[in-house]
Formats: sequence, structure tokens, C-alpha cells
Amino acid sequence: MNNAALARTFRGIGAERLRFLSVITGGHFFIHWFQQLFPVVVPSIKAGLGLDDVQVGALNSARQFAQGTLDLPVGMLSDALVRQRGLILASALVSMGAGYFLIGSAPTLFLALVGSGFVGLGTSLWHPTAAASLSNKFPERRATALSVHGIGATVSDTLTPLGVGFLLVTLPWQTVLRFQLIPALILAYIIWRLLVTFFAGAPPRRWRAAELRDVYALGKNPAFLGVCAATALLQMGRLSVLTFLPIYIQEHLGYSPFGLGVYIALLHAMGTVSQPVLGHLSDHFGRKAVLMPSFIAMGILCLLLAVAAPGIQLGLVVSAIGLFFYTLINIANAATMDVAGDHIQGSSFGLTSLVNQIVVFPTPLVAGYLVERQGILSAFWLAGIFLLLGAVVLIPLKLYKGTRKS
Repeated sequence: MNNAALARTFRGIGAERLRFLSVITGGHFFIHWFQQLFPVVVPSIKAGLGLDDVQVGALNSARQFAQGTLDLPVGMLSDALVRQRGLILASALVSMGAGYFLIGSAPTLFLALVGSGFVGLGTSLWHPTAAASLSNKFPERRATALSVHGIGATVSDTLTPLGVGFLLVTLPWQTVLRFQLIPALILAYIIWRLLVTFFAGAPPRRWRAAELRDVYALGKNPAFLGVCAATALLQMGRLSVLTFLPIYIQEHLGYSPFGLGVYIALLHAMGTVSQPVLGHLSDHFGRKAVLMPSFIAMGILCLLLAVAAPGIQLGLVVSAIGLFFYTLINIANAATMDVAGDHIQGSSFGLTSLVNQIVVFPTPLVAGYLVERQGILSAFWLAGIFLLLGAVVLIPLKLYKGTRKS
């Protein structure tokens, strides 16, 4: 697709919806600042509180557990309280800022665990609500809207490690974390003020037994289950790469932390180019027309990680993986939301997330077991196999076919 076609797509959105998309995407940038701050500051927390590796794992587990278990109830809440979605989105920033304030003030592990849980809560408050809001506002350009929303995340994921690293060099880690509450409160107020008018005119809605039946029926829908299965395989492949690519680059190839940062930045940055393009193509030509070849391409690229020579060749492979790494999640979410009714868009996102969390949770353990016995490169073989299996799962599914069939 050329630039003129993409420009026509955005002109067709309309000024009001474009403003709404801009606010949500900007908010997503700051949400991912708070998300990506966590792994950068973990070594400082470990040293400062004198934690062992198991306790560090507990911090991550608390964050993941809160996020994984709350996505569905928050999604249902956002469907029931459409007029309050601006407040829910703003509260996501408050929750994350408060979580870091608690961690930065924690004298013991317990308070740090509570703070970590609040960070996970903030993630859950944002993503189902934002995805449902975009899906309802852009039913004919669902994947495009979700992909543009994803650009805010990928830009933030690229810049945050640099910014947080600078702060940790110049200030004590406790000060850096406690300070996060101030911008979180300011940004939450701005987001709420900018979004309140967009949701004020939404029709009042209450959750009834019919909505619960619709969510239950969605959970049995073959297309929904198929996309969930493919998405879980995608997430398993991504998690294998995210877990072991840094170890491979730094420990096995001998790169410095800065060199590792360059490779990880490539993995994030390329999504800023591909997300709006692939999202538009999936809206135009259909979900499967984009998902299947992308799954296959990413699967092959993961396999190539095991044979790429260090340096430029490995950098090109990592960059190419970055074209699909985050984009496919957005398109897969659009595919599940296509199946759900307009009144349960948040619930469909939350249900997908819950299913994926359950299935994907043991992946690092499985990959780690394989790495111990077969070597670090086996993690990339495993990731490639997961992606190719995901493409196979997509074959029989009947998904949204786009605005035209050409």
C-alpha cells in the first residue's frame, strides 16, 4: 500500500474520530512508559531490598497475575459503564503511579508486591477499555485503529529504556519510582478531561443476564476459539523470543548492555512502520489475508534467529521480526472483536486475554527446560514452530473478509 492510500484512509476517519484516536494513542504511550519502566528498574529493586531471584520472580508474578485475572472483569465493567470509560482509562495511570510510589517506599518485599499488583491493575484498566472504545468508534476500520493505538506503545517501548536508564544513573531508584506518581496524576487528569466529552453521549447500559449469555456464547464460538488458539501460539512464540533473545545476545554473543539495547530497540521500533499498514490491509482485504502470511513469515524469521550471523545479519532478522511482533496481536484482537457483539467488545478483549494468560503462562518454563538440555538456540526453534502451528490453526477459520474481496 502506498502513502497516498494510507493518507486517504486517515482522511476518511473524520476529524472528531481522529482526535479521539490521537488521545487514546497518546495515553497508550504513557501507559507503556509505566509498563516498560518495570523491567529496567527491577535490578535496582533487587539490590536495594536485598531480594533473591525467587523474590524477584514473585514481583513479576504479582504484576502478571493482577493483569491476567482482571482483564475480563475490567472488560465487562467497561461494557457496562460506557459513559465512565474516560474515568476508567484515567484511573489506569493513577493505579500505575501509585504502584510505583508503593514500590519506591517499600521497606520490605510485601509492600513491593502490593505495588507491583497495582502496576498490573493499571495495565488491565487501560487495555480492554481502550480496545473496546476504539472497536466501537471504528467498526469499519477496527484493525487500523487498534494498530495506530499500538504505535503509541512501540514508540514508548523504544524510548522508555533510554529515559529510565538516564534517570536511574542520576537519581536514587526510590526517588525515581516515588516521583512517578506526580506525572501519573497530571496525565490522568488530562486524559479524563480530553475523553469525557467523547463518552458523555453514550447510551446508558446495564449488565443483564443476556450479556452474560452473550459472553458465554462467544466463548464457544468456533471462530473466536480458533483465533484465541492462534493468538496463544503467537504469544508463546513471542514470549520465547523475549525471554531468551536478550540472554543470547549478551551472554552468548558477548554484546554490551548498550548493544543489547540496540537489538531490543530494533524489535520494538519496526512496529511503528508496519502497524498502520498491516492494520489497514487487514481491514481492506480481510483478517486471514494478513494473519496467515504474517504468521508464516514471522515463524520462518524466528527459525532464522538460530542461524543468523552476529552483527548486521542478526540485526536484519530482528528488525524483520519487529515488523510483525506487535502488529499481529492487534489484528488478532480485531478478529476476535469482529465476532463479538458491539455491546461486549471489552468483554471479548478480556476473555481473549484470560484464555491466553492461562495457556501462555508456562511457556518460559518449557522453553527454559528445553534450553537447558538443547542449548539457547532451541528457544528460537520453539518460537518458530509455535508461529507456524498458529498459521495452521488459522487455515479453516472463517474470519472478517474486509471491505472488498479483491
